[in-house]
Amino acid sequence: MANYGLISCDDHLDMNQLPADLWTSRMPDRFKDRAPHLEEVDGQMMWICNGANWGRWSGQGNRFKGPKPIFTALDRGGIEDQTERRPAVAELRLKDMDRDGVHTHVVFGPVTSFNTTDPELRDACYSVYNDWLADFCSVAPDRLLGVPMLPPSPESAVKELRRIAAMGVFKQVNLQIAVVEPRLHDERWEPLWQALEDTGLILAWHVTVFFPPEGDPSRGKLAGNYTHMKSFITQFLDAFVDLFAWGILEKHPKMKVVIAESGAGWLPWVVEELDYRHWRLWEAEEFWKDKGGIPLKTKPSDLFKRQIYSTFQQSPVTMRLLEFYGDNLLWASDYPHPDSIWPNSKATIERTMGHLPPETVKKLTHDNAAKLYGLFEYAPAGKIAAE
Repeated sequence: MANYGLISCDDHLDMNQLPADLWTSRMPDRFKDRAPHLEEVDGQMMWICNGANWGRWSGQGNRFKGPKPIFTALDRGGIEDQTERRPAVAELRLKDMDRDGVHTHVVFGPVTSFNTTDPELRDACYSVYNDWLADFCSVAPDRLLGVPMLPPSPESAVKELRRIAAMGVFKQVNLQIAVVEPRLHDERWEPLWQALEDTGLILAWHVTVFFPPEGDPSRGKLAGNYTHMKSFITQFLDAFVDLFAWGILEKHPKMKVVIAESGAGWLPWVVEELDYRHWRLWEAEEFWKDKGGIPLKTKPSDLFKRQIYSTFQQSPVTMRLLEFYGDNLLWASDYPHPDSIWPNSKATIERTMGHLPPETVKKLTHDNAAKLYGLFEYAPAGKIAAE
């Protein structure tokens, strides 16, 4: 592999890694008695917010005795003691990035929601996390690109987006599309699309983790290891199609959307089918003339190439479809998740992309992201080959 720093466009800070006092030390006084905090539950430290359990915390130690049901990248990298919470300690995270040959992480927050029945408390939880994230990334702002989280309702999302933009430190925001209400066709979302264009912030959607509910036949079974993968597409499909069907991308040409960790191989067929539906719509132009006409002028595939980006870790299928994605494909290591390829990113890239021209590999693992995020001088493909 060429000697350049990789840019990984999907990496994480999870609930189990966050500082124990993140919310209790920063929350406004009126919320402090209900703020997320740590409590011991059945011998394990857990995050509790307003009576709800948000999941475990790793700072106490490993709760597993015997074989583990799930291995993270840290396990595979030989880090058995995870009480250091390495992903949430900037200096340790940077060491892990150096070990992997990665210069930059695009750092997403918890893949579970800040879920509470009180909208004001919920919004305060998001704001406190986002403020802490800004401080965390300030240790190495060219290497740690934090992705603050937006609340899942339109009015709260717009308010937080404007506040984040005023901070002037972030390039992208994350809206957990699986939990938003209402659906994107609702006009209440229009101010968010406009605010994204006004501020230049990139919108990201990332997979949200849901545990199988009681009564699900795969719960606790081997089958669950397979059926879980469905959510990586189903969480995104409705919202993705809505971007085209309701003219959101058409009306907001400066808005950019990154679809993170949903898999990229399913996108070509969906966009191909949208193009076909677009053609059928215009084939019947006469029918729509007295019904307001057809405001959807641009082919979905052209909108996709103009405004949509997708991340991937390792995907032989995607590598065979590069012509479809253009410059809109972004490599990721997914540190430190179970799906992650850390600390073997360079070896994995060589194994899965080694058949490609070096300039193509550099675009996928460096240049596309550098251009999108404005990280440093972008080198066109023609110049890369001469380096």
